[in-house]
Amino acid sequence: MSVTAKCFGNFIKAAFNKEIDLDTNDIKVALFTSATPVDQDAMVYFDDITGEAGGTGYDAGGKALENKTVTYTDNTNVFKFDADNVTWTTSSVTARYAILYCATGTAGTSALISYVDFGEDKTSATGNFTITWDNAGIFTCTIA
Repeated sequence: MSVTAKCFGNFIKAAFNKEIDLDTNDIKVALFTSATPVDQDAMVYFDDITGEAGGTGYDAGGKALENKTVTYTDNTNVFKFDADNVTWTTSSVTARYAILYCATGTAGTSALISYVDFGEDKTSATGNFTITWDNAGIFTCTIA
């Protein structure tokens, strides 16, 4: 299943305030259970979230995104953030959400970027748990 993320409301503000640099900062994706009450408008930092997934092959805090790209296409006015798909190998984990954030090493300053609602619990049982980003990118924004 290909997924596209929705941005947290404070993401743009955090980017303009230099809390997030998508190109150079450590951007991670962490998995959360269906018990996590995701609030796109109220959640700002990683410590605003509870219910991180656990299990074999999954480390708290998630995984760093690799080969990140930030592009702007002037003829379509589309800004795009993308990275390689993410896989937890030989894992046993159940998750409903994937949350991207700027990892500073301190949960209270690690600004949230975006999230994916898988629509239902997704489970791996001693197998791969893979997030396949949409071909259009992790997220896009049309500048108008």
